[in-house]
Amino acid sequence: MTTTLAASRPTSSFLDLFASEWLKLRSLRSTYWALGAGALAVVAFNANAARADFVNYPHYGKPIHDEFVYWALRDAFTLGAAMIMILACASIGAITVVGEYATGLIRTTFTAVPDRRALMAAKVAVVTTVMTVFGAVVAGVSFAVTQAILAGRDAGVSIDEPGALRVIAASALLAPACALVGMGLGALIRHGATTMVLTTGILLLLPAFVTDRYHWTACVRNALPYNAWVRLVDIGYGREPYTLVSWYPTSVAGGWVVFAVWAVAGAVVAVVAVDRRDV
Repeated sequence: MTTTLAASRPTSSFLDLFASEWLKLRSLRSTYWALGAGALAVVAFNANAARADFVNYPHYGKPIHDEFVYWALRDAFTLGAAMIMILACASIGAITVVGEYATGLIRTTFTAVPDRRALMAAKVAVVTTVMTVFGAVVAGVSFAVTQAILAGRDAGVSIDEPGALRVIAASALLAPACALVGMGLGALIRHGATTMVLTTGILLLLPAFVTDRYHWTACVRNALPYNAWVRLVDIGYGREPYTLVSWYPTSVAGGWVVFAVWAVAGAVVAVVAVDRRDV
């Protein structure tokens, strides 16, 4: 009888699972608060940096004026804003998994959908889609706001400025990459506080402690998402005067590879971990 019932149970298509996970994510009030607060914080942080350069621009010397395009692109998405983006997106990615384990909803979910890998793949697809759109909107708005502020000094740059699209794309893709890392760690640890501590340590603290003094430490440093993003958005790297250049720098292509590897690794871990362990 049990075999007959199991065989007669209708299987859910991937689109059904995707729709179910999307409904689950958007029904949470905390999702809107987290995305809204994160977006406002990032845009405000970047706008404040542009405002500071707007005020100080008349006092800058000619060398800075001549190379101010690099400053303008740096204001489009600052280091502090990237840290906020990393923390917010990794937290949202982690809570999509850890939250279900904390409430016990995951047992009901796996009972309704025994194919755990398909379910988690749908969850990964939803989070990737939402966070990519989120990152693109935040990066685009930040660019528009900061350059509008700097335009008051005739120092803003347009979207067709060489390197501008790379800054926007790298900043936008930072969101889904970190969200997937958070998902992967959440699926492995399944405890909210521990997941957030480890996620913060890997994505934010480790880049600050690892130096590029030696070749092996530089390799570790260059392989971290935050440092890969820094390389991608530093349009004036090696060309702007008065800036330090790493002894063991990574390339732009290497930065994109780091993004892809972390995102894929986080997604794979999230899908496989739930199938290897009991609830």
